[in-house]
Amino acid sequence: MFRRRGLKITAIETLVCHARMRNWIFVKVVTDQPGLVGWGEATLEWHTRSVVGAIEDISQLLIGEDPTRVEYLWQMMWRQHFWHGSGIVRSTAIAGIDLALWDILGKVANLPCHKLWGGPVRDTIRLYCHLGGGKMESFYETPIEEAQRFADLAQQAVAEGFTAMKTMAVPTTMPIEGLKPVRAAEACVAAMRDAVGDSIDLMVDCHARPSPAMGLLFAEALDPYGLYFLEEPCWPESIDGLAAINARVKTPIATGERLTSLFAFRELFERRGCEICQMDITHCGGFTEARRVASLAEAHRIALAPHNPQGPVSTAASLEFGFSQPSYIICESVHSDVPWRYDVVDEGHSIDLKTRTVTANTRPGLGITVNEDEVRRHPFQQEILQRSFCRDGSVADW
Repeated sequence: MFRRRGLKITAIETLVCHARMRNWIFVKVVTDQPGLVGWGEATLEWHTRSVVGAIEDISQLLIGEDPTRVEYLWQMMWRQHFWHGSGIVRSTAIAGIDLALWDILGKVANLPCHKLWGGPVRDTIRLYCHLGGGKMESFYETPIEEAQRFADLAQQAVAEGFTAMKTMAVPTTMPIEGLKPVRAAEACVAAMRDAVGDSIDLMVDCHARPSPAMGLLFAEALDPYGLYFLEEPCWPESIDGLAAINARVKTPIATGERLTSLFAFRELFERRGCEICQMDITHCGGFTEARRVASLAEAHRIALAPHNPQGPVSTAASLEFGFSQPSYIICESVHSDVPWRYDVVDEGHSIDLKTRTVTANTRPGLGITVNEDEVRRHPFQQEILQRSFCRDGSVADW
């Protein structure tokens, strides 16, 4: 067991690992006790250089401080240098460091992080996978083939043990369009439901592409298919739009991955903009702020299903969080993005591949070991450029 006496932070480092669509940003907090380090993740696709720079800036506040004073250091990162920690780049940088600090605290206490917060509230957590989306032209030009493609992907996920899956079966639209895109999305979801039956939970991610008006059309068209949730049916900034859609359909509305502070979630919850909160632990300020958001969600009886398409440290953190939170319902997982995903990090959670369920980590902290040599074998590469346009050539939300 590590000793706390005289413990100080001596360095905060970043290790960037290429993962095709994004670069994983692993955060390493080093202490003056040999062998005692903490790991976090601050991955933000297309903003890798910005986040790495923000971590370097923020780290100057923490060198020489006691890493076990986690709340104190979070307040330092959020409130110092005049500009509060709002904004996606800075809040992501804070999150990566915060996760690493909790990892250290767990190691000092010789307890998994979830036991620092009162112990596990469940025996297992269910994972769901993301089947991806389709090209806009496919929805319009070959709708039958596109629907069958989604059905095939859903059946493949079931064969891999998943009982829940998400897809972006909604095309990009202009602020107002006719029924063609709505019918295309409906055909895809209908094909998936027919392919896997009612015992499998289906989710649709609109990716905040539609306007509130189009989002409502999609939500009403997909309502009969018993979705587990409909994600981001319109811009997250449009709280009134989210609330209106949530009030009109039976399908639970999910959102929150792009919100970065307790104050933003407060407004979302007070106006009942969702039934499922998808805060991203690596973007909303780490465990310290996520626990406050979770308490607020609990007060409004809103479920938790955190956004988690990043790297393996993010997944370990999301699972630690889930084992401590009563309102947590399911964990997003990525399992086939790059072959080296399971080489760079050894995780403490045990996954049953037949049911895609996870049991609690028993190792201290996040329960992970990072293979730094393997990370260095996959250095930073520019992320794949992503652009999206409407049919008339105007810029759309990706």
